[in-house]
Order: sequence, then C-alpha cells, then structure tokens
Amino acid sequence: MTDSPHTSWTRAGHPRPLIDELDPSTGVIATGMRLPAGFALIAEDPELGPAVSRCLAKVEKQLREAISSSDPLADATSRHLVEAGGKRIRPLLTILASHLGDASKAEVVVAAVVVELTHLATLYHDDVMDSAPYRRGAPTAHEVWGNSVAILTGDLIFARASILVSELGSRALGIQARTFERLCLGQLHETVGPRDGEDPVEHYLSVIADKTGSLVAASGQLGAIFADAPASAVDVMVSYGEKVGVAFQLADDVIDVTGLKDKSGKSPGTDLREGVPTLPVLLLRQAAASGDDSAQRVLALVDGDLTSDEALAEAVSALRGHSATRQAWAVAQQWAEDAVTALDPLPDSMVKTALASFAQAVVSRDV
Repeated sequence: MTDSPHTSWTRAGHPRPLIDELDPSTGVIATGMRLPAGFALIAEDPELGPAVSRCLAKVEKQLREAISSSDPLADATSRHLVEAGGKRIRPLLTILASHLGDASKAEVVVAAVVVELTHLATLYHDDVMDSAPYRRGAPTAHEVWGNSVAILTGDLIFARASILVSELGSRALGIQARTFERLCLGQLHETVGPRDGEDPVEHYLSVIADKTGSLVAASGQLGAIFADAPASAVDVMVSYGEKVGVAFQLADDVIDVTGLKDKSGKSPGTDLREGVPTLPVLLLRQAAASGDDSAQRVLALVDGDLTSDEALAEAVSALRGHSATRQAWAVAQQWAEDAVTALDPLPDSMVKTALASFAQAVVSRDV
C-alpha cells in the first residue's frame, strides 16, 4: 500500500511552484496537480472548473501554512509528505460537495484542509507500522528521521487538524472525533486480525471501511454541511464517500497483483511481500480451505519466501491468473456501482456526473 521510488519528488522545505491557469486539455489545476481519473472532466466545465481550481489552490496554501512550524525539525518533518505531492482526493471531494450548496463559504476551505491533514497524519503512522520505505515516491519519514520522530510528526499533524476543526464548531468537531475513532479502530482491528469465528473477508471489509471509507465519507459530509447544502445531500455524500472509499482500496488490492505499475505507481506484489492481507489473498485462502487444488497450489507460493524478485514474480503471476483475483475485482466493482447508486437522490449536475465518473474510474483500470 505504498509507492515505489522515483525521482520526481520535491524535498521537504522546497515547495512545488503553483501555476495560474487550469488547462482543460490535461485536467491540471492551479496547484500544479493533475486531477484524479474521473474528475478531469471538471476542467472542461466553464464555471465549475475555475471555481474548483481556485478553491484547491487556497487549500494547498492553507495546508502548507497549517503544517508550518518555527521549530526547524518539526517544520521539516511535517512538510515531508506535503511536499511529496498527492492526489488530494479528500479535499477535492469536500470542494465538490460544497457545490451542492453555497461553495463560496470560507469554512469549506478550512474543512478541506482538515481532512487532508488528517489523512497525512495517518500516513506517517501507517508507514511506521508497515515499515514502508517509500511513500508517494519519497523516502518515508521514519526512513529519514526514525520511527519516534515519524510517529510524533503524525501526532503533531493530528493536533493541527484538531485546532482547525475546533474553529469550525461542535458539529465538525464531533465528525472529526468519530472519524478519528474509526481510523484508530480500523488500524487496531487490522493489526490483531479477525476474532475466532469471524469471517476474514467481512473483517477485512470492515477494516477498510474504517481506515479508508470513514475519512472519504467525512470529506464529502463536511463540504456539504459548510455549504449549507440540504440535509438530504449531506446524507448522500456520507453514503457515497463510504462506498467509494472501500471501492478505491479494494481496487488497489487487485492492482497489487495485476502488474499495472505504470498506471498505479506501485510495484506488483508489494502487499504480498509485506504480508498485507488483501482481498485477493483472503478469497484465495477461502477457496483453498474449501478444497480447491489450484488455490492450494497458488497459496503455497503466496505463503512462501518472497524475498527474491523471482519468487515474488512467480507468486504474483499465479495469483493474477487465479479466479480469486477476478472475484476480488468484481467485489470492488460492486462497491463502485453502489457508490454511483447512492448519488441517485441528487439532481443532475456536473458535480453529480463528476462524482459518478470518479467511482467508475476507480475500478475501470485494466486487470
């Protein structure tokens, strides 16, 4: 669940330059970032495109201000992942949801910064727990400064998010607190594994709903709330966000064994080598336990010593060719379809179209 090394990252303390215009042909926004798949059509809309571009630029500026510190070490460690870039999917969802109401409210930008800070903080902690060497193509913070500094940096960024959300009022604070609780519980449950008698697949789905779906849902929820969107629209964004967040992680699971490094930025088999229990492997174990000979043969490779690149490649190839991977992809597609269905109560608009397009793009990559 981490990125592979490459050379296009910006070292902490050296911000990426901003550009001033949105290019409809490429979907590049004012922050210099390319919009995620499914959202690029926003750039083609003459009203929504520039509005989203300007708001994301404000988010990026306030994000950097929020993590800045007079302490040189805290400043450098906090900037580390921000300067490495990222898709900013959660702030983008906050901004899009705000267009279901009055998107001009300043609180929308603050809410978008809060959800991205929260996401960044979890990455510092996740990378320590996973012993991940890279994140977004950059060396992880614990590789540069050690585990203790990385963990404390995550805590510091959580604190900054809490300060900002407290300024948004008690309702936002409650949403943030409940989301934080789910993030922690998801990580805890992933760490200890399923209880005796608990279905491993159901356990895993609940873990990623907590670790990924909860914050994506909160992103859309906060955007709709602070734009004074109708209560029905707020409910839609919660339901949509939860489902599309799960679909996103499930698709990432499958990509780990499909070899789409160029499209995902992730080396095939990363999760296998790290022993991360992803859906294709869980479904493979179910098949093997039910007596499927082919599943048992593949599982022997997956559970073997994957230290060498040759052994990893053999395990990845075998898992890729097994029906468990196709089954996992079908589960991801169903979650994406459910996310699109959740949008039905919204009136037709470019926002609705973009949200549906993103959910479909999550699982439209070739396998």
